[in-house]
Amino acid sequence: MAFYIGNNLSGVPHACSLNTNITKFAKFGNMSNLHVKKTDRIASGFDVAYLSAANKTHQWSIADDIASTPGSPRLHYPMDLNGQSTRTPDNISLEYDKKIEEIKNLLQSKREEEPIDRLMFVDAIQRLGVNHNFEEMIETILRNYYESTSANICGFHTLHDVSLFFCLMRQHGYDISSNVFNKFKGDDGRFRGELQRDTRGLMELYEASQLRFEGEYTLDEAESFSSQNLNKYLADMDCSSRRLVTNKLQHPYRKSIGRLTTRYDFRGKNQWGKTLQELAAMDLRMRKSEYQKELFQVSEWWKALRIAENLSLARNQPLKWYTWSMAILIDDITLSEQRIELTKFITFIYLLDDIFDVYGSPEELVILAEAVSKWDYAAVETLPDYMKLCYKSLLDTTNEIGYKIYEKYGYNPIDSLKTTWASLCNAFLEEAKWFASGNLPNATKYLENGKVSSGVYVVMVHLFFLFGLGGTCGSAIHLNDTSKLMSSVATILRLWDDLGSAKDEHQDGKDGSYIECYMKEHTSLSLEQAQQHAIDLISSEWKLLNKECFSLNHVSTSSLKKAALNTAKIVPLMYSYDENQRLPILEEYVKFMLFD
Repeated sequence: MAFYIGNNLSGVPHACSLNTNITKFAKFGNMSNLHVKKTDRIASGFDVAYLSAANKTHQWSIADDIASTPGSPRLHYPMDLNGQSTRTPDNISLEYDKKIEEIKNLLQSKREEEPIDRLMFVDAIQRLGVNHNFEEMIETILRNYYESTSANICGFHTLHDVSLFFCLMRQHGYDISSNVFNKFKGDDGRFRGELQRDTRGLMELYEASQLRFEGEYTLDEAESFSSQNLNKYLADMDCSSRRLVTNKLQHPYRKSIGRLTTRYDFRGKNQWGKTLQELAAMDLRMRKSEYQKELFQVSEWWKALRIAENLSLARNQPLKWYTWSMAILIDDITLSEQRIELTKFITFIYLLDDIFDVYGSPEELVILAEAVSKWDYAAVETLPDYMKLCYKSLLDTTNEIGYKIYEKYGYNPIDSLKTTWASLCNAFLEEAKWFASGNLPNATKYLENGKVSSGVYVVMVHLFFLFGLGGTCGSAIHLNDTSKLMSSVATILRLWDDLGSAKDEHQDGKDGSYIECYMKEHTSLSLEQAQQHAIDLISSEWKLLNKECFSLNHVSTSSLKKAALNTAKIVPLMYSYDENQRLPILEEYVKFMLFD
């Protein structure tokens, strides 16, 4: 019901795959390749029984979230899971700065007559997650190319080169039409047959298709054409190429948290690829140091609240809660304060969800929802004892961040913050009533409420103000200006959640999900058809999200747009349950980013 989703992946790893866990993540990470058929659930990475089981569990591992013990010695900076020091060496900062200058020189040395080499370099910098060091330089390069080449894609003739140019321009907000791909179509309006074996071009065309807007039918066709032909000829490729293509199909840059999967893409390519890998390794070491400090602060805060002692059945997973924030705000290492504060609010989303799901009677849940709407410490006395500490802590934490924002930016957003918490609890309450009565609404009404109960609005509204947006000056962006952005992310999360909770035809009982509501309205549909409908909706929401990120071009919204995209990207990673209801891919990501 809240800011989490349940799904499972049981894909069959390829002999040359990057590793088993990443392969399991494949099809759900890329919705376009996910078509659910009874005969190929395993091959597609989709097993409904596992999904349903996973949705009912709180288990995930990393030593059961470091034994669910905040303040454990193994969480204390600067020790990793094995008790080994990960303290950054004294000289790494100097080495890091030196490597940055080396890459700047390499990038600058790419002559204007080598435009595609420069663009490939920029693309690699982004994929390895070190672009924050070169933002001004990258923007200058792209702006110059756009101003001089956008009319005729000057000098870019191959499918690969045009696709890469399109990707970079659209990622950075430049107005470029999908009509640039018409030159690769025949008289019948379809992509030409000789492109079917252009593996390099098809991979980049596939990436371009992930950036499409609603109504860009050329890019719809591009996705189908590229993915079908890459899969068609996969068996004919050597092991290295097969691994590269598989990774590209499973983890397109637009829809993946890149560092974990793209670390393989540039090994041994050329000198600048090697240099970038070295910088990325240094960058990750520095990030681990910072992330471990933040995780320690979060765990100490959680321990001090003592809520886990009062809600024994609630989740006690500070590492997982922090991982959400780390992934959502991964683009900027300087956002330490925002990551810590965001983790606190994600914690309360989980806690409130558990209260509405596990603890509360119908009468108690009504009282809690009313108390949150009142936002009054006096309302504590109306609550059952087990709710009191959580309620008071929610008010304390939210009021505190409101005051911090006031001190930093000159305005207090507490009215907006408490409104979004009240909306969340009212959405939880509405779902609790539906599920208790068994009288589910129509699919449209369910989804509208489900977007709120996803918790995304709470996350994005808090981030809006943590980023200093919403001031009173005339040039300020207003919270309502971001409503479409938030809605698309919330819809993606809600539908993923309900795909995970959908039961197959061999299971009894009702989950109360969008899938069930939709099937009640369309009685002739099979479960697989209803699931495919939800998958198609997710694909459509990605198009809307792409468009909104492109259209929301206020100078101050860059961080918020990145956070929205990362929230949508992290969904499959966070809830790729295995048959034991654990999260092996999340474990791999956490180890890679925090402990290895």
